Amino acid sequence: MNYKKTIIFTLLINILISPLTGQSSNLQKDEIKRLFTKSKKLPLHTDQFANSLKLLPSPPDRNSQLFAIDKEIYLNTRKLINTSRWNQAIEEAAIFNGTIGKNFSKTIGIEISKKNTPITQDFLEDLLIMSGNFGTDKAKKHYQRIRPFMYYHTHSCTPEDEELLSKDGSYPSGHAAFGWSAALFLSEIFPDKQDQILKEGYEFGQSRVICGAHWQSDVDAGRLIGAEVVARLHANQEFRKKLKKVKQELLKKSREIHFNKN
Repeated sequence: MNYKKTIIFTLLINILISPLTGQSSNLQKDEIKRLFTKSKKLPLHTDQFANSLKLLPSPPDRNSQLFAIDKEIYLNTRKLINTSRWNQAIEEAAIFNGTIGKNFSKTIGIEISKKNTPITQDFLEDLLIMSGNFGTDKAKKHYQRIRPFMYYHTHSCTPEDEELLSKDGSYPSGHAAFGWSAALFLSEIFPDKQDQILKEGYEFGQSRVICGAHWQSDVDAGRLIGAEVVARLHANQEFRKKLKKVKQELLKKSREIHFNKN
């Protein structure tokens, strides 16, 4: 495996490892290998997206007012520990266990899964790799920003991930980049539900702040990356064809659900 492939593989692990209650570590490894193989077959790769190091401003300096705001937001979200919103943050951290579209399923009224919507599931996996990985890697690697749970010597909402997360830069957030890019694409398909979908995408990013895995400025920067990736993918003919198939699949499912209700 050459240096570039090693970087991609490491980044996939850093972004994707999440709690998998009741599932073996071998299953995790198999899934990572599958996504790594898939990443090499995507129509676009890291160097074809905007350079996140050039696109984004530097993360807030520790002595800045912006970092003071980051800390204040983090401390204010500690009141959510052990609440339903905390549990949501734990659930939304697990984008690795086949439930990648679960948070959007209720919003659009369609179960997104490998069995029910295989084209959409495949599309979201591609988007996860390209937005959460390819789109963020240069800035993450350069800044290696310390995460909130490390700064405060405490735990995140997923303590089992902390050893791995501590080796991966906090800025920008790959989860937030994916959540926002997914919301933008899904709101194109369901414009009548765009407010709910975009709200869900926003909250997906906020879950990382609540979890203690990211600062607010990490999440804000991640959303910018997500939007950049969406714009870049719209310029790719192969990806536009895939998006058209996703739209056909989801709208067909929507019509079936409506027909069955009536």
